[in-house]
Amino acid sequence: MKKVVVFGSTGLTGRQLIKILNEDPSFKDILLISRVKIDNLDKKFKIVITHDFSIKNLSKLLKGCDVVFSLIGTTQKKVNWDKKKYRDIDFQINYNIASASKKNLVRKLILVSSSGANLKSQNFYLKLKAEIESEISKLEIKNFVTLRPSLLLGRRKEFRFFEKIAQLFMPMISFILPDEYKPVSAFKVAKTMVYVSKLNQLGNIVISNKDILQV
Repeated sequence: MKKVVVFGSTGLTGRQLIKILNEDPSFKDILLISRVKIDNLDKKFKIVITHDFSIKNLSKLLKGCDVVFSLIGTTQKKVNWDKKKYRDIDFQINYNIASASKKNLVRKLILVSSSGANLKSQNFYLKLKAEIESEISKLEIKNFVTLRPSLLLGRRKEFRFFEKIAQLFMPMISFILPDEYKPVSAFKVAKTMVYVSKLNQLGNIVISNKDILQV
């Protein structure tokens, strides 16, 4: 496989993704674009530290890229519950990544969204995720794949009290939940991303939580 680029490699799913990419011999040229330094990387990885996520700068970084993985996201706590700042990260950075991908004729863009994403939702988070999907889909990238996982299971670097409670409680009642809302491991999400990166697909494709659980 040609050059692949990962955004959001320090998060829960991102860390699982780079482990899988590292162990897969078909990935040889991997660029991580991050806002923070990442230690103990294998020699197959290159890293660019930047806070400039403008389309112009990203277009330079994505030259010659075949596949882009975007796991960019934030939390209300990190932005002090400022919805504008939240949108600037979750929406604008992802949209700029997609626009730069389009400019560079990237073959495939793989984005992590959320189960329940809906433009008509009254929930700020779920409506925003749907807006991101909708606007990127209009760019007509060769293959735009959206994953919609439910609650992610795994150990984060930062402590999230309510998420931790949910991670402990939800698996106990998982058997009565619809497949779209069953908790899913971050490893399975990352594994699905790697799997679909190798497929020859065209157009916009949505992968549901149910599909991820079956990987």
